[in-house]
Amino acid sequence: MSDKLKVGILGGTGMVGQRFISLLENHPWFEVTTIAASPRSAGKTYEEAIGERWKMTTPMPEAVKNIVVMNVNEVEKVASEVDFVFSAVDMTKDEIKKIEEEYAKTETPVVSNNSAHRWTPDVPMLIPEINPEHVEVIEAQKKRLGTTRGFVAVKPNCSIQSYAPVLTAWAEFEPVEVVATTYQAISGAGKTFKDWPEMIENIIPYIGGEEEKSEKEPLRIWGKVENGEIVPAASPVITCQCIRVPVLNGHTAAVFVKFNKKPTKEQLIAKIREYSGVPQQLELPSAPKQFIQYLEEDNRPQVKLDVDFEKGMGISVGRIREDSVYDFKFVGLSHNTVRGAAGGAVLCAELLKAQGYITKK
Repeated sequence: MSDKLKVGILGGTGMVGQRFISLLENHPWFEVTTIAASPRSAGKTYEEAIGERWKMTTPMPEAVKNIVVMNVNEVEKVASEVDFVFSAVDMTKDEIKKIEEEYAKTETPVVSNNSAHRWTPDVPMLIPEINPEHVEVIEAQKKRLGTTRGFVAVKPNCSIQSYAPVLTAWAEFEPVEVVATTYQAISGAGKTFKDWPEMIENIIPYIGGEEEKSEKEPLRIWGKVENGEIVPAASPVITCQCIRVPVLNGHTAAVFVKFNKKPTKEQLIAKIREYSGVPQQLELPSAPKQFIQYLEEDNRPQVKLDVDFEKGMGISVGRIREDSVYDFKFVGLSHNTVRGAAGGAVLCAELLKAQGYITKK
């Protein structure tokens, strides 16, 4: 019998579900034993349910091909097979909230890629290098749900990963105003160019709901736990535009920052290069050794050259320079389906295991 924790993937047939499955192949702590999806996929082997829709560049892991897909709505049945689940279900926000809490109430921890619970006051929204202390709010959530080990934890929106960690590294200089434009890959919409030929040689200057998330979610990550809930920070003020661009993987951000305490360029570079957090201290399996890298070349970061830095779990920054209106500007890049989605959630689960919140049933 394996010592690894038994993992279920809710919504395992979609693009993020597939990314979870590919990232968890040979994971030292976790083993995918259960895959659940919509009733139309239930009863088929995973290989049959996916058919021609495998979207990863690496082959489907042999270990999952013959797993029989379960119906995600049969909560008790799915939960009885696993120690915890990752959630990447494709449902309405209200349906996601309901089903994730139903799983939690079976005493099954849920680590979610979805946005539904990001503003539930007692649900931690984690970038493990930035706000690991937010896990303490889980105790208040368990009281509300009436559970002893079941809870929901979430990761934030993929678009903020390319600039929120950078601003965190610069916290001592007190950023007060931020203007960000994100250039977001099509995999963020669960698409490839084969699925979405209209995106070839095209830009769409609108992504529904994305700008509000990009402006507000960093403030929740920088917030404080008070009386069993997370109270968002009040600053900096962030304004954002989000644009879909013809790139498969990798969200780029062009960012302008005004500080209360104006630093030098050298100080800014030093801060991001030396920034690390609890995942690095604990040497979690998915943690990048170097969380943020700074690239000196004027033409970096580039998606083709830099998106896979630290296996897609690191952030790349370049072009830090003084600005004529704001204090400084920079360009950031993150992998939206690794650090920004499934990989970020796997790192959250590793943190939760290391801190005793996820255990064997």
